[in-house]
Amino acid sequence: MGQQTFFRMTTDKQRQSAELANSFASAAGASCFIVGAGPSLAGVDVDALQNAPAPRFCINLAGTGLFRPQFWTAYDPTARFSRSTYLDPAVMKLLPARRALDLVPETTWKACDCPNVYFFQGDRDRGFDNFVSSQHTTVVDWNDSLVQAIDAAYQLGFRTLYLLGSDMRIEPPAELCALAKEYDLDMPAGASLHDVLQQWDRQGFGREERKGLTAEGVYHFEEAKSLETASATDFHYFRVAQFLRLSRRAMSLAGLKLISVTPHSRLNDFFPYRTLSEAIGEITQACGDPAAETTRGRYSQTDTRLPASAPTMRDFSPLHWPSGNGPSRRSASPAPRNRLSRAKQMQQSDVIVEEEA
Repeated sequence: MGQQTFFRMTTDKQRQSAELANSFASAAGASCFIVGAGPSLAGVDVDALQNAPAPRFCINLAGTGLFRPQFWTAYDPTARFSRSTYLDPAVMKLLPARRALDLVPETTWKACDCPNVYFFQGDRDRGFDNFVSSQHTTVVDWNDSLVQAIDAAYQLGFRTLYLLGSDMRIEPPAELCALAKEYDLDMPAGASLHDVLQQWDRQGFGREERKGLTAEGVYHFEEAKSLETASATDFHYFRVAQFLRLSRRAMSLAGLKLISVTPHSRLNDFFPYRTLSEAIGEITQACGDPAAETTRGRYSQTDTRLPASAPTMRDFSPLHWPSGNGPSRRSASPAPRNRLSRAKQMQQSDVIVEEEA
């Protein structure tokens, strides 16, 4: 058995391999929502999302106050996130190995003590040409939780990822817009926060004039950043969007589809966009619609329930495999009839040894 991407860890740093690779793959094509914490998430149809037959893979604090994740990952220190996420057995947690001995907030437990948590080694050397691959036994480390989630979801077997709440941009806050009006500064339509501040710096309107301003509404939950920190975050989002653009060929070769379900996301310039309703429609077409499935008569049903248009089907063994019900493989050709069985050979060998002795 080769090296596994995911593993458990103990407080004395012992590793226990976990065979999670492709655990969630499907012949029909497995889909999942990758959920970011962008402000657009506040307007999402939560009931529709929760009833969709696809899991929610949340990043950092995404979804807080709206819904619970089924999968979760984070890049930053454990202290920044919620106790209940770590200790909820229903949430599968996928974390960098360097977080294994972090303390869970408001407890004396280590992250590795938590239920349903798995760790991985980060890969800082990976390039765009092999961003995702079934051969990887690490998870990409580009200093970002979104690309980490995409790679982890791929290795679990998901092949269509719907990116929800992934705005990937920070709008100039109202205070900054008021400042622009007061000083007659340019505020180009559609420009993100970093773009605006860069332009003002070039015009000589420096940091002193905007000192003390904060950026609200950066996330869908209550949190604020200083203007300069928010500007750096906005540029980080821009860079990650370009990373994903440059990785499109690798994703195509690996059979991975990224679909944005976030209005006005930076990713919409490079990846297909669907409304949430359209995304759920695609998922239910493949999986079935839970809201439309009936139960009457199901327990008395004995016939195979094939689609009305299903063609005739018959199962065959691979062409050159030997017949029989055993675990035979192509490489296991039957022994010639005049050849002794291995057990018989061993018996005779033992007899010869004893006679020679």
